Order: sequence, then structure tokens, then C-alpha cells
Amino acid sequence: MGKLDGRVVIVTGAARGQGEQEARLFAAEGAEVVVADVLDEQGAALAKELGALYVHLDVGREADWRSAVAVAEEAYGRVDGLVNNAGILRFNALVDTPLDEFLQVVQVNQVGCFLGVKTVAPLIAAAGGGTIVNTASYTGVTGMAAVGAYAATKHAVLGLTRVAALELASQGIRVNAVCPGAVDTAMSNPSLLDPEADVEETSRALDSLYRKLVPLGRIGRPEEVARLALFLTSEDSSYITGQPFVIDGGWLAGVSLI
Repeated sequence: MGKLDGRVVIVTGAARGQGEQEARLFAAEGAEVVVADVLDEQGAALAKELGALYVHLDVGREADWRSAVAVAEEAYGRVDGLVNNAGILRFNALVDTPLDEFLQVVQVNQVGCFLGVKTVAPLIAAAGGGTIVNTASYTGVTGMAAVGAYAATKHAVLGLTRVAALELASQGIRVNAVCPGAVDTAMSNPSLLDPEADVEETSRALDSLYRKLVPLGRIGRPEEVARLALFLTSEDSSYITGQPFVIDGGWLAGVSLI
């Protein structure tokens, strides 16, 4: 038996990266997965491969959320899990960040998470309870130069997670957050989007870079984040809610001088 047998789980930003690995793992553990993304071709192909359902979803648009949830409910009759994974990253010094860029990051990372909780929680409650996993970040619990907009939204995601956990606990809904450090996805490794790039070589280069920063000596893998999301979605975490879970190879632990 799989850890998610009988569960219907929506995963946003599921066409690639962490979301893709979460969708793959959840399907392997028995869930009916709703693959949600704006990358229609990639998302639909993944859903077909997994025997899952694909829905177009721009997480910053409330109408898209209503439509996606309606399609999922019509297909499966229920929704009892959500992984708010979709997110974007922009690099810029804070004082050089254009307002439009800042608001774009807020719309996807922060508003998208809020709309996911707002739209899906009533369905999860109607199904008798379930789980919501929000994707925050290492930068949601500390600072990092050049990613001010991103860090601000990820701090906000942790606040939303805690409030949602308090408000939804009585409806049988647990809400937690994963806080990844650097992970080998297109967000940290844009070469993954280049079909001619040597992916293994670029991953090794990133490992070399993070060897000096991260106690475990390498960049994280999306499969590792997916396993944490599975833990928080399954009964293995049945008495956990309102918590941030940092998965960063020890980066947040401190600085080593040796």
C-alpha cells in the first residue's frame, strides 16, 4: 500500500523541478495527482505519463484557482491535499528592484499561496480533512542579499502557514511549510532549461560551489524536497501542524571556519 492511497492532491508548479518530483512521488505512493502549472505542454505530458490530471493554473489569478479546483472536483469528487509549490525568483539589490518586479514575485509566491489556501481549504474540509504544504525557503527564516523580493515573500508564506494552521486545525486540516535551501532545479541551475547543456556537468559545478557553503557539501536535489513534502502530506506527520521544515544540507546551522 502507498502512503497516499485514496488521496487527491493538487501540486502547483508541477511541470518541472520540485513540483514534478513531488507529483511523481505522490503518484507512486498511490495519490490521484492534479498536475497544475502554466507550462501546459510540459504539464500535460507529465500528467499523461503518470495517469494524472493536468489543469492550467496561474497561481496569482483567483479565477484560475476556481477553475482548476472545479475541474479536479469534477474528476475525482474530492480534494484532500494541496502542495503550494509554484514560485519564481528574481535577483536584484533591494534598492535597485523595480516595483513591478517586486510585485510580480509577490503575486506568484505570496498571493499564489494565499489563494491556494483560500480556495482549496473548503474542499479539504468537506472531504473530512487533509493537508496543505506550502513551499517557503531557507530565505524565509534568514536573510540573503540580492533576493529581497523572494525572501520577503517566503517570510510571508511562513506567516500564512502558521495562521492557516491555527484557523484550519478544527476542520481537520494540517498546514506546514517546507523551507529548501539551494536545490538543483531550473531556479538555481538555468542550464536545465537548455537542451544542449551538459546537465551532469552543471550539477557537479554547483556541488563544487556549495561545498564551501553547505555542511553536507553539495546542492540539494528536488527528490529530497519531494520526500519531505510526502512526509508532511502523509499520516507519518499526523501530529504536526504550523511548522517550518528547513531542508538545506545544514546551511542554516551557521558558518564553519575550518
